[in-house]
Amino acid sequence: MAATDEDRKARLEALNAKLAERRDKDAPKRHQDEHYSQAHVAWRMVLELVVGLGIGFGIGFGLDALFGTAPWLMIVFTLFGFAAGIKTMMHTAREIQPPDTSGDDKQRD
Repeated sequence: MAATDEDRKARLEALNAKLAERRDKDAPKRHQDEHYSQAHVAWRMVLELVVGLGIGFGIGFGLDALFGTAPWLMIVFTLFGFAAGIKTMMHTAREIQPPDTSGDDKQRD
């Protein structure tokens, strides 16, 4: 049984349509497309800052207890935690921003 070119083209088009439908359905959503509420984003950013501070404080407190350097390492690591929390908050803010369409090809990260 020889398939004609028209049959092959029709089958190929049907397969392409099915694949396109499946790709659209299975494509991961961007964070912007999930429509986060402003309150959700605000709480996420606050938690990122508090967790950074808490982890930094905990590491500093533990190292101070271990080395007997109280309160210096606690202060230093709390500041490191604050910096890490701010960096994470800035990353979250960039995630929810609409894409820049100004034509500037520079990417920041």
